Amino acid sequence: MSPRRPVTVLGGKVALVMGGSRGIGAAIVKRLAVDGASVAFTYMSSANKADQVVRDIETTGQEGLAVCADNGDVDAVRNAVDQTIERMGRLDILVNNAAVNLRGVFVTTQEALRHMGDGGRIIMIGSVGSDHTPFPTASIYALSKGAIAAFTRGLARDLGPRGITVNTVQPGPVATDMNPADGAFAEILRQSTAFGRFGKGEEIASLVSYLTKPEAAFITGASLKTDGGFSA
Repeated sequence: MSPRRPVTVLGGKVALVMGGSRGIGAAIVKRLAVDGASVAFTYMSSANKADQVVRDIETTGQEGLAVCADNGDVDAVRNAVDQTIERMGRLDILVNNAAVNLRGVFVTTQEALRHMGDGGRIIMIGSVGSDHTPFPTASIYALSKGAIAAFTRGLARDLGPRGITVNTVQPGPVATDMNPADGAFAEILRQSTAFGRFGKGEEIASLVSYLTKPEAAFITGASLKTDGGFSA
């Protein structure tokens, strides 16, 4: 007989994280698994890292599923949702982390909602850049992230009657493979925070975790900064 799993706050829930093999996405995947959820996630090219994340999920006693998908490909994101349902039987939490474009986010959310029951959770990973752009050449980036925040607000109204919350988490400078703490602009970014440091993926994941919990059921349509005072 296998050992009984401890009761956890997300026990029995299933999450899908779009873009979860590395960086902030991987931290979110691992945190949701620790909280008790079975977690599916997409990845595009980091197969070895994706395999390691699945193993990390399994060490918590939860089920993990890695789906290779280009999050900018409509058919691929639909397939990712389908594979999650086929393997895990339900979908309670969607985290749109790989926001390569608004269309991908829209289609993923649309497909997820076909399976998500009342009381579900949708969390967008945006950026503080949606309303704070202190550097030039960031206009297109700010446009895409601002659109995500606007989509969040409208969707929160649409899904309120079903008790589904929709929120955007807006990180500031966070140390990742794509944005290393020792990169070309790292010192400028570091000095722009109140703490004089980059954030950690786990610090972003902690807010995502909170938004999935029952005590966050009255938070919806919000854009919540986790930027270390970058935009203060």
